[in-house]
Amino acid sequence: MNLPFFIAKKYFFSKKKKNFINVISLISMLVVGIGTMALIIVLSVFNGLEGLLRSTYGSFDAEVIVSATQGKSFVYTDDLKTKIEGLEAVDLIAEVIEDNVLIKYKNAQRVVRMKGVSESFIDQQRLQNSLVYGELKLSEENLNYAIIGRGVQYDLSINPNNDFFSLQVYYPKNIGPGVTNPSKIYNTKRAIPASVFSIEKYYDENYIIVSLDFAADLLSYNQKRTALEISLKPGKDGKKAAIALKNLLGDDYTVRSGDELHADLFKFMKWEKLIVFMTFFLIIAIASINIYFSLTMLVIDKKKDIATLHALGASKKVIRWSFLSVGMIIAFTGASLGLTLGLIISGLQQEYGFISMGMQSALMTAYPVIISISDVFLTAFAIIFITLLATIQPAVLATKNLSPQS
Repeated sequence: MNLPFFIAKKYFFSKKKKNFINVISLISMLVVGIGTMALIIVLSVFNGLEGLLRSTYGSFDAEVIVSATQGKSFVYTDDLKTKIEGLEAVDLIAEVIEDNVLIKYKNAQRVVRMKGVSESFIDQQRLQNSLVYGELKLSEENLNYAIIGRGVQYDLSINPNNDFFSLQVYYPKNIGPGVTNPSKIYNTKRAIPASVFSIEKYYDENYIIVSLDFAADLLSYNQKRTALEISLKPGKDGKKAAIALKNLLGDDYTVRSGDELHADLFKFMKWEKLIVFMTFFLIIAIASINIYFSLTMLVIDKKKDIATLHALGASKKVIRWSFLSVGMIIAFTGASLGLTLGLIISGLQQEYGFISMGMQSALMTAYPVIISISDVFLTAFAIIFITLLATIQPAVLATKNLSPQS
């Protein structure tokens, strides 16, 4: 055992009757432990929520999206297709035509966002885990089918089991003045509701998915597309692939990764996590102030012992390290206990989900938790930093009035 810890144990942790200093030290230890535990748990929950959002949006949004820089559509040529397919990271390309349309079912109607997709969209299997009813299909034997959001189904009281009623989809034509025949003002097509998906409120209440040919015919788009949704090969990074595609395609196309589509939301999550971290950091700092006061009172209480140690040959450096050791023992004991309890609780929640969100409409029944090693190290570093600041002044005070030794 090194000398500072031996002196700390010998003189400052002797088995005497508990006094006020011991009580303050114990309270400081508990507050540091509780603050550390809470910080680990909250950071893990934020990691879980961020992971949940990425998983939720990833069920609908592709890993990489290509769209026109100017206007809302572009011509999808064989040359463009060859360029994109030539990139090593690219796996499947889903062609997309997307716009607002009016749909009617029986006597109900509303405006929705129609997304026409090629068959490779089904092959990407993004909606596979979000399907609540039916089969993922867009067309079969000259019949057009629609995959509808659960919110759209509720609003229009759509019964997917009833093939006698179909969705009527309307889109306005680009017409000139003088047209009086209502049938020439809009295009209309019919699709049978084939399945229902449920991902997130915005998508559920606003989207229907149809075949690419259905959308191209309704909107008179021919070879024009509003976007290309690209899935990548396993292990490929979306941001790096987006940068590579951007350099390949030039300024005529906007290329974004799935995360970039919701960059503001993820940025807000990170800021919120930082604010929470700073809040708990201040709580632990307040607990460290208690360490400062307890060590200061300990210095006052042990003046004679300090003088005796100094007279016996202990240097100022050894005495300072002794008091630093006391503060570190208090802080590290509380922090170790807090880290252990925080990791245990987070691990149990991650495995068993015993703490429920308490909402029937929630995407998950229990709070999502992801334990990050970086958060553990960051928390440990913060505690070391705060503790050192709190213990330096009392350690210096302990040797302030000692005479210099040779």
